Amino acid sequence: MGILVECPHCKNRLSPKRQSCKCGAHVKKMGGKSYWIEYYDDTGRRRRERIGPSKPAAEQRLREVLKARTEERHIEKDAAAKLSLGELIKWYKKLPEVLAKRSFKRDEKSIKRLTEYFDEHMKIKALTAGRVDGYREARLKSSSSRCPDQNIKPATVNREVACLKTILSRAVRHKIIGENPLARYEMLPEDNVRESDLDEEGFEKLLEPCPVHLRTIVTVAFYMGMRKSEILYLTWSEVDLKTGLIRLAGTRTKNKTARSIPIHPRVRELLQGLPRGLHTDRVFLHGGKPVKEFKNAFTAACVRAGLKDFTFHDLRHCAVNNLRLAGNDFFRIMAISGHKTMSVFKRYNKVNEKELQEVKWPEKTRTVDTNMDTTAKAE
Repeated sequence: MGILVECPHCKNRLSPKRQSCKCGAHVKKMGGKSYWIEYYDDTGRRRRERIGPSKPAAEQRLREVLKARTEERHIEKDAAAKLSLGELIKWYKKLPEVLAKRSFKRDEKSIKRLTEYFDEHMKIKALTAGRVDGYREARLKSSSSRCPDQNIKPATVNREVACLKTILSRAVRHKIIGENPLARYEMLPEDNVRESDLDEEGFEKLLEPCPVHLRTIVTVAFYMGMRKSEILYLTWSEVDLKTGLIRLAGTRTKNKTARSIPIHPRVRELLQGLPRGLHTDRVFLHGGKPVKEFKNAFTAACVRAGLKDFTFHDLRHCAVNNLRLAGNDFFRIMAISGHKTMSVFKRYNKVNEKELQEVKWPEKTRTVDTNMDTTAKAE
């Protein structure tokens, strides 16, 4: 009863104390070894389980078996030693709660990146922190698809690793596996605050090369800070031109909280000039049909305007920052943008050097006497 090592050449299993195998291979110094555990179950039958390349994982499994025998419990074979990563991913993608996620497309992209690196036939037991470290290093060295001259950011890698941890945690919750091997795996530190600062002049330069159907959408994002999905699926029933407000239900917002957004005068004028659809209530149309996507058109407009590394979401950053510069208090801006926490709200605001130079000082300052009479005796 104990741990065995599988020879990579002849697949013979032997004690880890042995230096070499019968086939002549020097197993102790070889790489690519697999570890097994051998024990006797509650019926007295000898059992062997293949754990994988991790010796600590084999030692942990053996401790679990010994504990079960001591407590006179039935020894169950570790499901993580039998289940492959590919099988677990297929199970995860079929869950109704996963299919209903708003971020399901993002999950699919993360899973695609993960399966490009990890073998789908790899057992969950073999998924160690060291292997995930290797994945992170490889991803951080690869170039970004959006900016080929830049490498992948730590935040992107964190989202992919978080997706893997979520899959494992969901499997534990459904009792598919006993524990999450990456439960305590720490994420990379992130510094992905966007340096997006577009003034009125820069906005006009961006607006000029935009197609006609895209100009109103870009204007709404720049002045009112609405999210892309909130703008794309905006309906006339949500627009109240009389009161000058756009009212979004909780089902239409990211944080599932209803909010009202004041309409900027320039946006109001553009909305009044938009044609209504015959068979749809959607506001933004192209060729009589609702606009579904405009990524390529917006990217082309940014290139023509000379904007580098600028995304549509950066317009939301600009709107929030411009509302602050206009003198609005933070609570009113957060009510418009939909931010619930100050920490996230701060990421959307950038105090530049020009603002620092225009800081207001108190008109009268009280002179503080720093000269102390050290010769006076205490009474």
